[in-house]
Amino acid sequence: MSEEKLYAVKDDEGEYWDFGGKANRFWSLLSVEVPVTDNKEIASTVAKATAGHVVAFVEEPKKVALNKEQAEIVDAAHDDKFPACYISGKSDDEELLMNAYVNGYTIKKEKRYKVLAPNSWWNEDNTPEYLSFGGFGVNLTKHSDDIGTVFTQKQLNLYGLNGAPFTKEEVTDDGVR
Repeated sequence: MSEEKLYAVKDDEGEYWDFGGKANRFWSLLSVEVPVTDNKEIASTVAKATAGHVVAFVEEPKKVALNKEQAEIVDAAHDDKFPACYISGKSDDEELLMNAYVNGYTIKKEKRYKVLAPNSWWNEDNTPEYLSFGGFGVNLTKHSDDIGTVFTQKQLNLYGLNGAPFTKEEVTDDGVR
């Protein structure tokens, strides 16, 4: 998160000071040409002289990307009397999860893959074959968009498709990367 801030001066009626040099009074936000300054001292001086108050603008912190298990820990911590203790007792990623607790989080999408079968598995016509999974385990298909051709890392490990003879193609929401 950036530590740079912008400052506005606002009065009790909700109008803003124009740092662009208009007449010395507050204006509606739509009428102000330069509603902010990056100099806190100038904003404070204007606020004291005009009976206004300084409003600081800061960048919204970036949300943390978590997996589902980590997100469940953060959610449960919100219901606990001592959230930091709860998080430290449930995970070794204390700093990451506390950051997510404070700033919010998003769920990481699990990587998915299409797997090209080794050449020795291809049909006689020498066309590439993709692996798919179904009710009878791993099968071959010529069509990479057939149902079951997308594997998670967990499935690759389960079916033994992580070795050297298999070429993996990462799948994105738009298709293969």
